[in-house]
Amino acid sequence: MVTSVPLLDLKGQYAAMREEMRAVMDEVCDSQYFVLGPNVAAFEKNIADYCGTAEAIGVTSGTDALLISLMALGVGPGDGVLTTPYTFFATVGSIVRLGAVPIFADIDPVTFNIDPASARAALETVDDRHAGVTPKAMIPVHLYGQSADMDALLELAREYKLSVVEDACQAIGAEYLSHRGVARVGSMGDTGCFSFFPSKNLGGFGDGGIVTTNNSELAEKIRQLRNHGMEPKYYHKLIGGNFRLDALQAAVLDIKLKYLEEWHAGRRKNADWYMARFEGTAVQTPAAVYRDAGLTNYHIYNQFIIRVPNRDAVREALMEASVGCDIYYPVPLHLQECFAELGYVKGDFSASEQAADETLALPIYPELTEDMLEYVADTLIKAVG
Repeated sequence: MVTSVPLLDLKGQYAAMREEMRAVMDEVCDSQYFVLGPNVAAFEKNIADYCGTAEAIGVTSGTDALLISLMALGVGPGDGVLTTPYTFFATVGSIVRLGAVPIFADIDPVTFNIDPASARAALETVDDRHAGVTPKAMIPVHLYGQSADMDALLELAREYKLSVVEDACQAIGAEYLSHRGVARVGSMGDTGCFSFFPSKNLGGFGDGGIVTTNNSELAEKIRQLRNHGMEPKYYHKLIGGNFRLDALQAAVLDIKLKYLEEWHAGRRKNADWYMARFEGTAVQTPAAVYRDAGLTNYHIYNQFIIRVPNRDAVREALMEASVGCDIYYPVPLHLQECFAELGYVKGDFSASEQAADETLALPIYPELTEDMLEYVADTLIKAVG
């Protein structure tokens, strides 16, 4: 009888491939080649092939993927970067670390992704809030595993001459049907940024990330920047940093990449189960807006996000019943204390603020059994009342 379900449990995933993992880790240890090298190069090629890009550059984390992308594109003091306040901190933290200014636009309340109409309005009125700031880039976030509306956003970027850095840290493999055909996230902007934090659909044994691009010159610059701007050894044309991906992480991730489509499918199966189970209840399930577009990975469900009334009380009831759940994210970034000097106040981005008040993540990993799903659903429905 199931009496508890964690929000995420990676032990089953590891058990199924333990021997395969141990073998490749032993190979790396025997080689004593731990930083960059052949394992990283092989993984980079496989990720580029998977994402449909010409290049992929392994880096230390998804955060550093965002940071190094902006660095390579020349974003700095006085520049504005359009993005959403409803995302993980790294999206905006990377902007501010370079002395640039985040220009916020609200989200679409259906998809939780940046709303193109709000993005246009933010660019049209940028001088009203950020005098002297010149918009230079855009970071659309593919939140929770579903692509943002890239056709509309890329058109806006062309109009305003903005570079585009896709924050695809939660959406590896997610697809989008554009007027140019089917594309995977990370292949449509100037760069795509991915995180391999252990909780991601493709998660490592620690931190790791990658940048994808179709621009060979940009790729070469990013490779240089990840190694202190050094080319050749001990000669520095640029000021970069230590953003190198470890060989052990690359080797582990390359093994996991072979199973990624299977894991995506398992998450979609569990999402469909939840949606059928919650039909007719007060639980509002996430909308997969590209489901009928003929795509395989219309959503990869890095998180399964519901809306419920009295969210905090519901969360407490789930936790008391040992059902793992969490809030992604309880405070939109425009209301975070560290960004107070930007001058935003409560009410500026109502859709983001409402999502922060109402949303809750449920367990969605592919190893969930039907009994575990039933326990989550029954507990939630009872808590919602």
